[in-house]
Amino acid sequence: MGYYAGIDIGGTSVKIGLFDINERLIDKWEIPTNKADSGNNILSDVKDSLFAKLHEKGIAKVEVLGVGLGVPGPVTKEGTVLRCINLGWGIFPLEQRAEMIFGLPVAACNDATIATLGEMSHGAGQGCEDVLMVTLGTGVGGGMILDGKVLFGTTGSAGEIGHICVNAEEEVACNCGKKGCLEQYCSATGIVRMAKKGIDQHPNTCLYMKDFTCKDIFDAAANRDAYAMEVVEECCKYLGKALAGVACVVNPERILIGGGVSKAGDLLIQTVQKYFEEYVFHACRHVEFATASLGNDAGIYGAARLAALHVNPQGL
Repeated sequence: MGYYAGIDIGGTSVKIGLFDINERLIDKWEIPTNKADSGNNILSDVKDSLFAKLHEKGIAKVEVLGVGLGVPGPVTKEGTVLRCINLGWGIFPLEQRAEMIFGLPVAACNDATIATLGEMSHGAGQGCEDVLMVTLGTGVGGGMILDGKVLFGTTGSAGEIGHICVNAEEEVACNCGKKGCLEQYCSATGIVRMAKKGIDQHPNTCLYMKDFTCKDIFDAAANRDAYAMEVVEECCKYLGKALAGVACVVNPERILIGGGVSKAGDLLIQTVQKYFEEYVFHACRHVEFATASLGNDAGIYGAARLAALHVNPQGL
């Protein structure tokens, strides 16, 4: 017997999964993310919670083969974090530090890439070796798996498609400091921002004079509200065009859309695909689109797979 721990560290909570040797989920739980003291206690808190669960289930530490970590920031191939602003972390050797704290082999990666790995191994990306995933939530993230291997990039920033510039005329700055980033138009907050920007000229929309959410916009569009449909079309055009550009570089077999916005379902997927096919290079056009299927569990599944690959890279 043997076990893996899959850990997805977020700005609000840490999701932890315990998996068996075949990467079947045994148990999952969450703890609050302790960001006090520049996040210096996060890893210790995770270790304490994991070891308490092992004790509860009668599993010895020596039976745990490895730990996978997903974090909201760039992580290099060597396991070094290059700033996780949401956690208060600067630049430090995450894998080395975590191995000292856990006393176990540790592999770390960006959280969006971890989620992509989870979807490829256990979710909507199964059966594919070339997968591109975009996550649409408070921000826009992405991950890439090519030839079955995680794409890190030189500084661990491969897949940061949310910060592709898609509008050179934008005057408002993105959270990253640039202007015109994809995230400004396709995140949940970005879609609401777009809708609010032009709503005064559309008093007949059901959204008028309301404190609406991104879900409200897609619901209104599904009910044929003209202004909501216009906003959805604009968002999907930006995303489809950006994904077409990325596809010309990495040539994926399947593109997955995850995150909270993906709950819009077929309306989102089909509209994005329409614009993707309009802009993409013909040889990269035949791509399958799908909604990510693991939801908030994608990170822990991906982290467990990363741990398994770290311990036995030839065995999977």
